[in-house]
Amino acid sequence: MKGREEASLIVENFRLEGRRSLTEHESKGILKAYGVPTTREGLAVNLEVAMGLAEEIGFPLVLKVCSPDIVHKSDIGGVIVGLKTSSEVKEAYGRIIASVSKQKPRARILGVLVQEMVPPGQEVIVGATRDAQFGPVVMFGLGGVFVEVLRDVSFRLAPLTRGEALEMMRETRGFRLLEGFRESKPADLEALADVIMKVGRIITELPEITEIDINPLFVYDKGLVAVDARVILSQP
Repeated sequence: MKGREEASLIVENFRLEGRRSLTEHESKGILKAYGVPTTREGLAVNLEVAMGLAEEIGFPLVLKVCSPDIVHKSDIGGVIVGLKTSSEVKEAYGRIIASVSKQKPRARILGVLVQEMVPPGQEVIVGATRDAQFGPVVMFGLGGVFVEVLRDVSFRLAPLTRGEALEMMRETRGFRLLEGFRESKPADLEALADVIMKVGRIITELPEITEIDINPLFVYDKGLVAVDARVILSQP
């Protein structure tokens, strides 16, 4: 219940603001309340805070613009990866603010997200939505070409059991990559099943949420981490 109560407070705060689209950082706050592992990060409202967060989190780092009005951050120069020094962070911060201000002058910029750069893992997507006919539905798929071109995804009604979460994975054509392919190690399927189940709980227990998207979720042979996320709320 603690996770539900904490996430409900987060949701209520943004509904009072009249907002529907949560930023990546805000969306991860809901995921963390339910125990979904996320990247270590902090929101910098100015350069001084960004520099402090960089030293606290450690290198390498990723900087991302934080705005409820911007979905595709990379398309407008709002993401810079692989930062290894304080001077690189300083330069990247200025570049992001300048690029976003030029290309999206009316967007509300809440700050810049200073985020640890995690090792690449098997990239998957976990999401949920509210279907007009069936109600809360959870989606799973492998990342990259599997979801963008092949539409290799599976669905289940929420909430769902561990067995159903594991079945969702096996239904995808790319499941062989999760099992371990050639020299790659098998992915942590139990940890992945946990996340799928937790996303099912979120969309079921918080009726104010209409859409959840964890993309990408990096899965390793032991553990996983949500690298980016997006939550959409219903109309106030």
